[in-house]
Amino acid sequence: MSKSSSNLRLGVNIDHVATVRNARGGDTPDPVRAALLAEQGGADGITAHLREDRRHISDKDIDALMDALSVPLNFEMAATDEMQRIALRHKPHAVCIVPEKREERTTEGGLEVAREENQLAHFIAPLREAGCRVSIFIAADPRQIDAAHRIGAQVIELHTGAYCDAHAEGDFATRDAELAKMREMATYAHDLGLEVHAGHGLTYDTVQPVAAFPEVRELNIGHFLIGEAIFRGLPAAIAEMRRLMEEARA
Repeated sequence: MSKSSSNLRLGVNIDHVATVRNARGGDTPDPVRAALLAEQGGADGITAHLREDRRHISDKDIDALMDALSVPLNFEMAATDEMQRIALRHKPHAVCIVPEKREERTTEGGLEVAREENQLAHFIAPLREAGCRVSIFIAADPRQIDAAHRIGAQVIELHTGAYCDAHAEGDFATRDAELAKMREMATYAHDLGLEVHAGHGLTYDTVQPVAAFPEVRELNIGHFLIGEAIFRGLPAAIAEMRRLMEEARA
């Protein structure tokens, strides 16, 4: 399947294929197979989050993904020495620095860059020197965007979770306020020279308003697509997401 003709890319997160595998143990379903199917189905890149507790993606998965993929790997990770060593060994196309708490089910918010600015600047410098494109996963907050810009990140990924949660709860006033804030911050970050991505919790029902932001270059979507793949298959689930993205962009 051909990739998008617009400048809006789709990254597919395959973490939760590994979640299903790990619930039973063994080798199936294989997240690398899912990544290759996603690539064939039109994904522009694959995202995988190697958590400190290895609750889904494993070190072996990262090794295999680096060997198997022909599209870029976006390696999500916490800002720890261990993860930096792994990233520097593999040198993936992109690394996305995310906050991480052991007790959370999924990433609950954006990274606090402004408070940890000096530490993060030193943390990402070797990654940039190694040729990795550094992205920072943050809330739509000008303080965090300014800090991400100052520390030398090339990309920010706006956390869309609050917008998606409000939509799911039927709180449309909050949903629309969150969307307006993201739209404003996408423009703000773009004007600073940052590449803008977005993701977390996006579904067929919520993707189009975010996909319509002209400054957004990439959406990263995982859990929803893996869930839809159970019913319609992964390539078909991706094809529908791409259709909605293209329609919004048009």
